Amino acid sequence: MWSYYTTLRYFIEFSYNGKNYFGYQIQPDAISVQEELEKALSTILREEIKTTGAGRTDTGVHAKKIFAHFDTEKEVDEINLPYKLNSFLPPDISIKKIFQVKDDFHARFDATYRTYEYYISLAKNPFTQESACQHWKRPLDIDKMNEACKILFEYEDFTSFAKLKTDNKTNICKMYKAEWEQDGTELKFTVSANRFLRNMVRAIVGTMVEIGSGKIKPEDLRKIIEDKHRNAAGTSAPGHGLFLVDVGYEFEAKK
Repeated sequence: MWSYYTTLRYFIEFSYNGKNYFGYQIQPDAISVQEELEKALSTILREEIKTTGAGRTDTGVHAKKIFAHFDTEKEVDEINLPYKLNSFLPPDISIKKIFQVKDDFHARFDATYRTYEYYISLAKNPFTQESACQHWKRPLDIDKMNEACKILFEYEDFTSFAKLKTDNKTNICKMYKAEWEQDGTELKFTVSANRFLRNMVRAIVGTMVEIGSGKIKPEDLRKIIEDKHRNAAGTSAPGHGLFLVDVGYEFEAKK
């Protein structure tokens, strides 16, 4: 007697506070968002579930909007499963929705862009200690930082902002947006590209802070990028000020 299984692929839209996690991706001897998500899915669906995320965030980094996909042999209740998962998961992980996609659609490789926001507090703020970099002892020149942002669009090789000794096949990224905004005593850096290297946004922010504080000039950014070495750039900004806020796709949910 012949038997076969049909595999269905589902996307999950979710968010998380990264304070208690060593990033999204599973790693030995460290708690991760992926581990918590897969444990919850496997328990509720009563089969071993593996997820693939849209990207892997660093330790302490947050995600306001991120996606992952998983395959299963059973049809999923797209309405009720998010409620069940939210009841099972810890309070710092929230499932927004689950929907079926084409069997070959990929959460990581089919993403067309990612957008991050980084927050800096220019005044000592007890309410943003875990969600913004505290930089209140020295002023920052936002105009110079935005001047440097324009230089980013002149390049596509961002090796100088990449974490050393990674498995990246290429350090080429296409930048879509890079801009600093100030709202009172809070600075927000918004950056969007087709892809990001590990540690890239935090390394860019750290370099921008050196420009804003007058340690280096905006035009020095060109030499930093052209050196193509991580040591040329500034120290990485703390992870807790960084948020993944959007991941873009060109698809329609499979009905």
